[in-house]
Amino acid sequence: MPAKGKIVWISGPAVKASGMGEAKMYETVEVGEERLVGEIIRLTGDVAFVQVYESTSGLKPGEPVYGTGLPLSVSLGPGMIGKIYDGMQRPLDEIAKKSGAFITRGISMPSISYDAKWHFKPTVKKKDVVQAGSILGTVNETPLIEHRIMVPPDSPGGEVVEIRDEGDYTVEEVIATVKKDSKKQDLKMYHRWPVRKARPYAERFDPELPLVTGQRVIDTLFPIVKGGTAAIPGGFGTGKTVTLHQIAAWADAKVVLHVGCGERGNEMTEVLIKFPELKDPASGLPLMDRTILVANTSNMPVAAREASIYTGVTMAEYYRDMGYDVVLVADSTSRWAEALREISGRLEEMPAEEGYPSYLASRLAEFYERAGRVRTLGTPERIGSVTLIGAVSPSGADFTEPVTTHTSRFIKTFWGLETRLAYSRHYPAINWITSYSGYADSVKKWWGDTVGKNWDRERGYVYTILQREDVLKEIVRLLGPEALPDEEKLILDVARMIKEGFLQQSAYDEVDSYCSPQKQYKLLSLYADFHREAMNALKSGVALSQIRAMPIIAKLIRSKFAVPNEKLELLEELGKDMVEGFRKMSAQEVKVVAS
Repeated sequence: MPAKGKIVWISGPAVKASGMGEAKMYETVEVGEERLVGEIIRLTGDVAFVQVYESTSGLKPGEPVYGTGLPLSVSLGPGMIGKIYDGMQRPLDEIAKKSGAFITRGISMPSISYDAKWHFKPTVKKKDVVQAGSILGTVNETPLIEHRIMVPPDSPGGEVVEIRDEGDYTVEEVIATVKKDSKKQDLKMYHRWPVRKARPYAERFDPELPLVTGQRVIDTLFPIVKGGTAAIPGGFGTGKTVTLHQIAAWADAKVVLHVGCGERGNEMTEVLIKFPELKDPASGLPLMDRTILVANTSNMPVAAREASIYTGVTMAEYYRDMGYDVVLVADSTSRWAEALREISGRLEEMPAEEGYPSYLASRLAEFYERAGRVRTLGTPERIGSVTLIGAVSPSGADFTEPVTTHTSRFIKTFWGLETRLAYSRHYPAINWITSYSGYADSVKKWWGDTVGKNWDRERGYVYTILQREDVLKEIVRLLGPEALPDEEKLILDVARMIKEGFLQQSAYDEVDSYCSPQKQYKLLSLYADFHREAMNALKSGVALSQIRAMPIIAKLIRSKFAVPNEKLELLEELGKDMVEGFRKMSAQEVKVVAS
């Protein structure tokens, strides 16, 4: 029997209710006469501490609190793709039709339509034996996504005794009945799942396949894998949001979830306007045909912000279980941590560093460990992945603050954005010295087998040039550039070329917005070859001023805009012209010396 108590204390989104002895931790409750949605986050005797996911203004002591007996859960079924949800999986577009521009307190709408009919095609027949996670049939959710109707992960499964014929059904209609040990279970097209509980899987794989984003500095220097984790910290104005948009739009994943967690309303508005206009690069269809948006802006109730991360990752795991590669971008986990800090303060818990609760690290770990590439439960066998990318917004771009520090403990790819680069119009403003990737060794086999056998060598060669340039800049600041020998001056010149022609990438240029792995490899090889040829030319007596005057340099830098992904033969011609130019210079130098 669900508990029923009454409010005895209110502080912002935190409410104490007495008479809740029968309640459970993380149980969803309805608070007050308006039945505001809340969740129990602490139990002391018969007193429950509830975080309310809506504004508590107007609530007063003595109002009732109703237990539901269920944890905070989401509905998982056809109709989620293309939706815009809030942190509790309420459909904001449907709420707008009902209540206008502002969300009315206590309003409740189904997460997926219970009236819409879906064309169901069964893939099992009577007397087949199914288990948790097995696919019963399919529904074409959008032109890009085939929604696979699965036996819920907590179901015992059994023999199929009833299965609907192909036809149109609502999600509330029973489509199959399974029987095990004389117990029957009716299955529908949807089921509910607690957001704080990770969905089970059969086996987790080692990271091997790169998640290709089309962004050169990410794919080549600091790659991420399918099922990997990454953080993108940066101060105000460093381009976190645009970088996340690029990843969401171009990554080779089947399903994209964008969680706007505590971001400013105007930034979230840009997402809501921009995403429906974007085209899927593979099919040309709208990107929203494979995207789910979770919008929880900074002016929405703070407690719902804390739930939005879990809501998003639970939906991501659901599509992973269908056998899809899913990318979830969270913008930003700092705002999520601030929600934790506020609720912790309301509960009068002992604060840790900078006021954050002592369990901040464990909550971050719980979130990031839900990433992975796995073999799913049930039949037929399928492999899916969830890749988690979290933006971090440290105050004053201070990477030593608690959220950035703890996040870096649980992720393997760190794309550190630098204010100095952003202010000099270098985008993406990823600092190639402070950033790192723990997946570079894991993906080099894929790059070597699929794109170019010398990828690892060329990557190391170019990265060494950038590292050497960073050291030489200190010498130049102290003594000036003339103190360096020509070989070191050449390092500075080539590093500038690499920064302008390879690391910088325009999100708004039709050609440069996405760079295929093949084009990335050819550009990388061109810059490495340029340095090798230039070093040989210096050794043969060619003056550095002659190398700097070569017209091929400008062509190399412009090639990222000038050469489309489908015309890579132009880069090969550019390479031949470059080698020919160096040979002519060296031959002229030999003639001069001989004469």
